[in-house]
Amino acid sequence: MSVMRKSFFNKYLLPGFIFQSVIIGGGYGTGRELVEYFLKFGPVGGLLGMLLITTVVWSIFLALTFEFTRLFRTFDYRTFFQKLLGPIWLSFDIIYLFYLIIVLAVLGSASGILLRDNFGVPYFAGVIIMLAGVGYLTFKGTRIIEKFLSVWSFILYIVYALLLVFTLIKFGPAVKESLSNTQIEPGWAMSGFKYAFYNLATVVGVLFCLKHLETRKEAITAGVLAGIIGIVPALLLYISVLGYYPDILDKELPSVFAFQSLGIPLLFIMFQIVLYGTLIETGTALIHAVNERVQSAFKARQKVMPRAYRPIIASIFLLIAFGISSFGLINLIAKGYGTVSWGFLLVYLLPLATVGTYKIIIHAKKNKS
Repeated sequence: MSVMRKSFFNKYLLPGFIFQSVIIGGGYGTGRELVEYFLKFGPVGGLLGMLLITTVVWSIFLALTFEFTRLFRTFDYRTFFQKLLGPIWLSFDIIYLFYLIIVLAVLGSASGILLRDNFGVPYFAGVIIMLAGVGYLTFKGTRIIEKFLSVWSFILYIVYALLLVFTLIKFGPAVKESLSNTQIEPGWAMSGFKYAFYNLATVVGVLFCLKHLETRKEAITAGVLAGIIGIVPALLLYISVLGYYPDILDKELPSVFAFQSLGIPLLFIMFQIVLYGTLIETGTALIHAVNERVQSAFKARQKVMPRAYRPIIASIFLLIAFGISSFGLINLIAKGYGTVSWGFLLVYLLPLATVGTYKIIIHAKKNKS
């Protein structure tokens, strides 16, 4: 890859692919999240919530976050929220750690179910394998994580695109029939906002790769593109599962059901490998954000964070999540995510839209004078 192409990729596309990698495991990898926040409001209602609400909210707030990060050099969430919230920055820390445990529990539960139901591996063995994968990547650090997340995103796009193509070939009439059902259940817009809010919290796992941004145009463009890049795989999966509506509504792993229903063993195996990888990459990115936050605290005290702390921190969070993963995937997604959505609105999105935007404007004016 030439220097120019690499620079373009790192500035405009890498943040989007990292964002997509971070949200996939807790956002739509299992498909359960898409059912809970979109499809239960009807096929058309779900599309409206996804495209008119979630995608727009993502692009706006990612653009603001990327520009704020570029201006104030806040490449870890400790520094970011100290600059944004001042003395109350720890309020985000508390909510994020609660959110992290919920997401890791979802990932652990999905990992256990995936290997148990399709490979006959004991449930807790599937969780432990994911734990080991996350621990390894967090130990290796930023460069390996950046490469793994971006490469896995390309693989994911290919597999989800194949799912859509084969679904339309085999179940095209059923998909068309679902979309012709124009009944929209009330609440689709609010659900789109809630989905957008809790997923935006994962931006803390993207901050580390924003060092490539140099201008406001680059930051805003990268943010808008990140919102679009992040939603495309969700849209591909959403349209694919419409072929099984309304039966898909009560499936614990709708994405697995959709791939399995195609009757293409090779594609199903590819998907299972990709899905398991997405669970690992989401867990890795979110815990990596905690490691970067701890490293920032060491740096503030003019100390160096011991490398061994990285897998230790990962193990602590994963073991806690392991303990609560038995609550069940559907309950964790329906209740846990909804609760933290409002917390992130209060301590991240509203402050960024007000105080953060004000600081961006003031900074720009000072630099012009």
